[in-house]
Amino acid sequence: MPSDSKTVRVNIPGHDYHITVLPGLLSDAGPHLRALTKSQKAAIVTDSHVAPLYAATLAASLESAGFQTITATIPAGEQHKNLKTLSTIYDQIIPFGLDRSTPLLALGGGVVGDMTGFAAATILRGIPFIQIPTTLLAMVDASVGGKTGIDHALGKNLIGAFHQPLAVLIDPDTLKTLPPRELRSGLAECIKHHIIRDAPGFAELERNIFRAIAIDVDYLADLVAHNVAIKARVVENDPLENSDRAHLNFGHTFGHAIETVSNYTYSHGESVALGIIAASRMAAMLAMIDPPAVDRIVNVIAAAGLPTRGLTLPVDNLLACMSFDKKARSGRIRFVLPTAIGSVTIRDDIAPDLVRAAVESLR
Repeated sequence: MPSDSKTVRVNIPGHDYHITVLPGLLSDAGPHLRALTKSQKAAIVTDSHVAPLYAATLAASLESAGFQTITATIPAGEQHKNLKTLSTIYDQIIPFGLDRSTPLLALGGGVVGDMTGFAAATILRGIPFIQIPTTLLAMVDASVGGKTGIDHALGKNLIGAFHQPLAVLIDPDTLKTLPPRELRSGLAECIKHHIIRDAPGFAELERNIFRAIAIDVDYLADLVAHNVAIKARVVENDPLENSDRAHLNFGHTFGHAIETVSNYTYSHGESVALGIIAASRMAAMLAMIDPPAVDRIVNVIAAAGLPTRGLTLPVDNLLACMSFDKKARSGRIRFVLPTAIGSVTIRDDIAPDLVRAAVESLR
């Protein structure tokens, strides 16, 4: 991963934008935004964990660039990613006097990014928004691709819209305050990206994952830029997830069920890590991938400090939840399965006993 790869262009017709990765970028967000809009106002949405850490820095940078600002704060946590919280964003932001040029800035993790994006997609039938992710998971996953939304009691992200950001500004210095569990969750998505698209990158991650865990900011800046480039290339080819973009759901069919059934006591990254293992083992049961490759996948997940076993959730509940997965087509559950490290395919013809066996393997 070249150390100078700090800007990634996402080429989506009518919605091209840049992802900028640079330590210290948060303090320089104002000039970046001023170059993108003539609006005199900017609204920040953040959560109760991130607001005390970074909201004042961002607001000060925006105000120094001539923006009038307001900050809306929502409760932190996936359990608040719902219609009730979305309504509080509207209640805090709309009285600020928005027009269709006023940008919404998502300062925080994936929950903040998804909800702010959905608010931006629906206020005045669509206003610009900027992603400023502060977690590794949001940097490499949620901030790229324009998926926005909220959860429903029956499943994760069942209500949402595609709404591409105006720009993504990533400051890896914010990872210094990230709790270790959240950092590990982000590594699950990095592992996923390399399994679906980049075998050499996977080998490099195997060798260097300790540097990420140690919060080596220079390494993390390169890791983030490399991962957003992988995701950007996938999204460019399939902006609305009609074909290969579904590869990004590797591990997520199992993972979203684990999140939902556990009532989010398993984090997104922990759930995806277990989902990656389940999907990989299911592929091995189908003779689609060699068992040594599955061992490498399990080992790098363990090296990242993510769970590889010990799941105690009721299997029947998980299977029932998977049937509501938004990626299902005509009642058939679609699984992204690896054929080798660096390559995946989609199957919707998996026998129920194999799905059950894959879940049971996580116990």
